[in-house]
Amino acid sequence: PARYFDTKTTEPISFFLTGLEELLAWQPNSNDDFNISAVPLAERQPPLSSRRPRTLVCHDMRGGYLEDRFIQGSATRNPYVFYHWRYIDIFVYFSHHTVTIPPVVWTNAAHRNSVPVLGTFITEWKDGEKLCEAFLAGGEEAYGAVAEQLARIAQHYRFDGWLINIENTLSAAAVGNLPQFLRDLTARVHRAVPGGLVIWYDSVLQDGTLTWQNELNEKNRVFFDACDGLFTNYNWKEEQLERTVQLAGPRHVDVYVGVDVFGRGDVIGGGFDTDKSLRLIRKYNLSAAIFAPGWVYEQLGAENFLQNENRFWGLLATYLPTHSICTLPLATSFSLGMGTSRFLDGKEEESGPWYDLSEQEIQPLYPEQQGRLSTGCCLQDAWCGGSSLRLQGTIPPGEERVAVRLFSLQMPAPPKLFLTLLYKLEGPQPDDFTVALEVTTWNSGTCFEGNPTSLPEPNGRHHPRFLPAPPPELAKLLAACLRGSHGWTSRCYELELQDCSLRDLSVIVSRQQPSPQETSFTCLLGEVRVLDTASVAASPPQVHSVTASQLWWQ
Repeated sequence: PARYFDTKTTEPISFFLTGLEELLAWQPNSNDDFNISAVPLAERQPPLSSRRPRTLVCHDMRGGYLEDRFIQGSATRNPYVFYHWRYIDIFVYFSHHTVTIPPVVWTNAAHRNSVPVLGTFITEWKDGEKLCEAFLAGGEEAYGAVAEQLARIAQHYRFDGWLINIENTLSAAAVGNLPQFLRDLTARVHRAVPGGLVIWYDSVLQDGTLTWQNELNEKNRVFFDACDGLFTNYNWKEEQLERTVQLAGPRHVDVYVGVDVFGRGDVIGGGFDTDKSLRLIRKYNLSAAIFAPGWVYEQLGAENFLQNENRFWGLLATYLPTHSICTLPLATSFSLGMGTSRFLDGKEEESGPWYDLSEQEIQPLYPEQQGRLSTGCCLQDAWCGGSSLRLQGTIPPGEERVAVRLFSLQMPAPPKLFLTLLYKLEGPQPDDFTVALEVTTWNSGTCFEGNPTSLPEPNGRHHPRFLPAPPPELAKLLAACLRGSHGWTSRCYELELQDCSLRDLSVIVSRQQPSPQETSFTCLLGEVRVLDTASVAASPPQVHSVTASQLWWQ
């Protein structure tokens, strides 16, 4: 069927639904299997429900369902990718189709990086009025059926909820039932999807007129009260933020203040000035909804996209609280889910462009220090996948080393950790530097490295012990300790901790010799792993009842 498979290539594709009939007729079927997310939503700290301001990204690009609709990837050159997952809390896939089911590649990439994904239910113009009249004015049975279908779709495809966008006027009967529809939908989504969310877009008012308010006020509050949050329109001024925070009370972080990166209309900021909007939003402790950050790609072009993207998010980083990894194992080759070649064990296996966000690995923080350090992606060389992480920076005169924070962690440390690192130093004198991992722990009087007679580390900094070879029982898993190749250096480490809580994982680039000169370095990171020894040594679970379906022979 054309909905599920591309008519030209027969490849499985992601899809949307148009109109009320398609939504109400939707049933799971065997062609759906490709569209079901295979990656559960990874845990994070602090949890999304914590009361700190959040950041929502609403992805709206050229109508949606572009190359990202190909579930098994495509040979796309210079595609759009998003990888600053550590800095955002919710990802919305937006299009102007009635029911936007997020392409599964986005759900997989976001979930791997602890970010929930929402689809969009939108009605607009005259057709939207008719559609709303049909299901909202029709009473409890009619709107209950729509709520039930939306909750079932999110549950079936394993994404996390909906943005509801009613951008048309409503009759008195329809608007009268709208708050109850939202309450019903929210309750059903919460039951069907763990951690599920329903967010309302600031559009129609409680009297049925379509007038964007750019704030939370008495005219739209009834919809905010009926669901998990409000996403405001973009043309707000500071006094509207003041009023919003007063009216929202303890739910102020459930208001996502809209920021249009394209800067359309009478807005503050936009483009590389988006930080101006965020500074004001955070002044009032409100959440932010960044709309169409694909501006970087659409306006500035695909050629220098990765540099421009790092610049865009680097300017916002001060205003974006990050979330931490809270489970082990942590293993990543930093691949973005795209590339100009595919690499395996440091060797180019296949040349040519590819794009598959499902293959994107866990993404790190992307620290930037003006003139001192930049972190970005390198497509020309990788250990595994399509890219490695490039660290470029300088060690100032008189200083020995630079620490680059890759991940923030928040979990109790197991008694024994194994860590592995694959790296490559570039530049004229790679032998002038050493590269190692550093783990920091939260300061606690009880935290010891090794045994209780050893002294606590100052500032909770631990330098794992270098292992020339992996222990015999882990030799197979940690074969990488022995086999750097194609210019990559491999390192294995061990760290024993007692009563500690993990805080950060950093990579340390040090000079071999002290120098009064500033020294520049370029280091590629190909893979990092942090493993809990006890769970690694345990035998893996047995796999039963494997089935294969949807085979296509050529």
